Amino acid sequence: MSVPLMILIAGPYRSGTGDDRQKMAANLTVLEAAAWPIFQKGHVPMIGEWAALPILRGAGGGAPGSASYDAVMHPTAHRLLAKCDGVLRLAGTSVGADNDVRIARERGLPIWYAVEDIPSA
Repeated sequence: MSVPLMILIAGPYRSGTGDDRQKMAANLTVLEAAAWPIFQKGHVPMIGEWAALPILRGAGGGAPGSASYDAVMHPTAHRLLAKCDGVLRLAGTSVGADNDVRIARERGLPIWYAVEDIPSA
């Protein structure tokens, strides 16, 4: 039995939405669907948007693509990766998620492409 890991769930959030907030919310729902199975395996799931969206609101908000949005969203995920023990990369085109995987690889973190592949704690 291994120790609990903090696992960043990475996948499309803004990508392919045309910045439509409803489509972005639907993408977040897909990301969040992986949280419970990860938790059931004994780990702590994390999604960058869970941290970044309140930070963005605290900074006064900002539409997708705005300077404030860009200053918060991806940098938050990158800071989280310094604390995470691995990444679950969900399917779908996403520059941000691909960058999360690149950073995780550079740090020697494991990357999984299916929840079933994550070992139980």
